[in-house]
Amino acid sequence: MGPGVTTLRPIAGQPARLVTVSTVAAPAVVDSPWLNAQRQFDNAAEILNLSPGLRAVLREVRRELVVRFPVKMDDGSVRMFEGYRVQHNVTRGPAKGGLRFHPATDIDEVKALAMWMTWKCALANLPYGGAKGGVAVDPSTLSHRELERLTRRFAAEISVLVGPESDIPAPDVNTNAEIMAWIMDTLSMQAGYSVPASVTGKPLEIGGSEGRPSATGRGVNIIAIEACKLLGMEISQTTVAIQGFGNVGSWAAQLMHESGFTICAVADVTGGIYSRSGLDIPALLAYRQQYGGVRDFPGCTPITNTELLELEVDVLVPAAMENQITARNAGRIQARLVVEGANGPTTPDADSILERRGITVVPDILANSGGVTVSYFEWVQDLQSLFWEEDEINVRLKKILTKAFNQMCEQAERHQVSLRLGAYLVAVKRVADATAVRGIYP
Repeated sequence: MGPGVTTLRPIAGQPARLVTVSTVAAPAVVDSPWLNAQRQFDNAAEILNLSPGLRAVLREVRRELVVRFPVKMDDGSVRMFEGYRVQHNVTRGPAKGGLRFHPATDIDEVKALAMWMTWKCALANLPYGGAKGGVAVDPSTLSHRELERLTRRFAAEISVLVGPESDIPAPDVNTNAEIMAWIMDTLSMQAGYSVPASVTGKPLEIGGSEGRPSATGRGVNIIAIEACKLLGMEISQTTVAIQGFGNVGSWAAQLMHESGFTICAVADVTGGIYSRSGLDIPALLAYRQQYGGVRDFPGCTPITNTELLELEVDVLVPAAMENQITARNAGRIQARLVVEGANGPTTPDADSILERRGITVVPDILANSGGVTVSYFEWVQDLQSLFWEEDEINVRLKKILTKAFNQMCEQAERHQVSLRLGAYLVAVKRVADATAVRGIYP
């Protein structure tokens, strides 16, 4: 173990106090998502004292599929694309994880996302392993027909892995319910019958679940409220900045606004906006619907993405992409609480800096797990052909997330470590125990 770090640690029901946190010694700044994911696992494995064999199994992905496939464009030409589907672990159940369409998507990123999904599912105690996938493409450059052809061909290429009992995809960056419908239809046509449980995040008309579109943002709101209780922060006096205003960020903004938070800043691909007194979130959502982005929303100060991350607010919600808070800017973060709406937005080196500065980070594997939790509900409903009302889904979601939050806090207190490491201790132990019980075949 590396040297201890003294930091201000809030404990539920107790005043903040100084504790010494043991951490595994970290190398120089590394922003590779996959190496970051492995380092986070290694920290937990060290405290759990996992055997070398278990560590070797859990710190690597089980399967990685790379596919290169042609798509016919509207003008008759043919373009080649590269896509990925990675399964990190399937010990506790079928692999579960989203599909993203983004030009920066590569195998390194997808492997990290798959590992994070394993821990996310285990922390929420869902009967899943972790997977992730995607295509290296900018979907905004494709017509609607080209996007459908690309999606269906990619679905056919990865169909050797996916299915309701093996690997269940879901929406992620730049993918949505319509894309999931195309994938479900492609897999069903290959099977010769409808297989609604083969994907989640589908439209309601073909087996989607009530509450799924808002689930990840709702989870961010639920966890933000619990974290504010932990820190003794009054919600009505708490200011928030949200990086990313897609599905996760926009729903988080809407639901946090309804809960009483003051949303002072948001940013999307068009730019960022800031208002010290708070944004009118319903009006902003209507503006984005009309104009396609938040930039130029009346009555606000334009800000950059960098400026948003470093604003003097109480809560920062990074809900865009990974590697947004790094060793290069962690020293300038002014928020007291970071709630990770995105996957992997904070690097391990940045984590260490934030800890030393007394900033609490609620990790992605809990804060954004609302989506996979309601995806689990959708899968269960599809398998039994019996569907629940949205109120019931939201109650079940809150129960699962608050239980996971309390288990994370208990482990963090017991081992005197950060909330992220507390969450990993819960999740990694569950997967390690399941792996040990099952043994190694043959």
